[in-house]
Amino acid sequence: MKFPMTRRDFVRLGAGSVAAGIAGKAGILSPAFLRAAPMAASDTVRFGIIGTGTQGCDLLRNSLSVPGIECIAAADVYDTRHESAKAILQKNIDTTRDYRRLLDRKDIDAVIVATPDHWHRRLVVEAAQAGKDVYCEKPMSHTAEDGFAMVDAVQKNKRICQIGSQRVSSVLYAKAKEIWDSGRLGEVDTIEAVWDRNSDSGAWVYPIPPDASETTIDWNTWLGDAPKRPFDGRRFVSWRCYKDYGTGLPGDLFVHLISGIHFITGVNAPPQRAYSTGGVYHYKDGREFGDLQWTMYDYPKFQVVLRCNQNNQYEDQLFAFYGKKGTMFIRGEGAPQALGAGASLAFRPEAPFDGREGYSLGSWPEKQKDEYIANWEAKHPRPGPGQNKVQPEEEVYSAPEGYSDLVDHLANFFQAVRTRKPVVENETFGNTAALTGCHMSNYSYFNKTVAVWDASSRTIKSA
Repeated sequence: MKFPMTRRDFVRLGAGSVAAGIAGKAGILSPAFLRAAPMAASDTVRFGIIGTGTQGCDLLRNSLSVPGIECIAAADVYDTRHESAKAILQKNIDTTRDYRRLLDRKDIDAVIVATPDHWHRRLVVEAAQAGKDVYCEKPMSHTAEDGFAMVDAVQKNKRICQIGSQRVSSVLYAKAKEIWDSGRLGEVDTIEAVWDRNSDSGAWVYPIPPDASETTIDWNTWLGDAPKRPFDGRRFVSWRCYKDYGTGLPGDLFVHLISGIHFITGVNAPPQRAYSTGGVYHYKDGREFGDLQWTMYDYPKFQVVLRCNQNNQYEDQLFAFYGKKGTMFIRGEGAPQALGAGASLAFRPEAPFDGREGYSLGSWPEKQKDEYIANWEAKHPRPGPGQNKVQPEEEVYSAPEGYSDLVDHLANFFQAVRTRKPVVENETFGNTAALTGCHMSNYSYFNKTVAVWDASSRTIKSA
């Protein structure tokens, strides 16, 4: 049966009212950061940000809602973005093209890394060596090798590290984990996750700023360890399309999906194998990654199927957990980054699967049929008056108006910086999510083979 709630029903429930004709209960969840105790000025965490492009600016905007923190410096190779950071913070902060200036400052406790993927390893390793805690955007690594180097540096220098898949801090995912841990889903054999888009922006076809040039951008530094080439504004703004700097749909979206699945299920290990397929169907613009990608993963206890499509958005964001006793859905609406007030979580109990047989009895002689029914009913007596079993109701939960899981995620990181207590999406969690959602998927996609993880050699191989 199709799940009986439409997208419009979810939005109505998110607004706090039960849509007509839907039985069950609904609740609005409280964001974690609102429950945080006030902090003294002496507990303020001062941070710098490396990379103030689209995601970096979004992180700065959301940081303004987190109590007890202050951004005091920003680094970006594009001069115009220095002004963007100041405008968001509404103050004059130290800005520079050279990220090392931030790492050298003794009054900076932590840094946010919001650069293209190919810069993550160097920045996280050097930040850890400089004694800085670090929040690194997803995917954690550009390659599997990079990820383990980052884990080693963070742990050797005893730093707090959190990766930026903010669903892990969402109040909806916390509720989903509670339902999973309760066992109410029963045995789950299939998990499906979808994140679709249907726009040029969703396919990373961004406009090139009119002032973007080698005068305003330190192009050679931006290239880093990637192959040298003349300045290319398209590669600069649409870097996710190219292997030298990005990791395609798996790095942009699969890692979000896998992080959510690993958090809810408690899994923190690569799957036994992965198979990926897809292609470039619409955006034939020289990109090296597909605009459609599917990956199926074999885990020891369940299957995971992921899909990201940049050519259709009938389904925006969907997580579905199919269990023997219940089905759980998380649906997103609207916001491309933060899972906000338009998103909802629903749990629907499955009908009992161990009822009296009826279908196959149609071929039995009447005597055998009557005997079977009599024996079954003797072992399953009907409840007496007043003893009727109440069937569990459907449950729907939503985040409050204006909610942002990105604010909660940032709040969790900075609280860990302050208290030194570990975060959920630490370097090990983030490395596993990148290895699974990103690198195994892309290995299979480009090599047209089943990918397996060889833990002894820390390499991905063909099955």
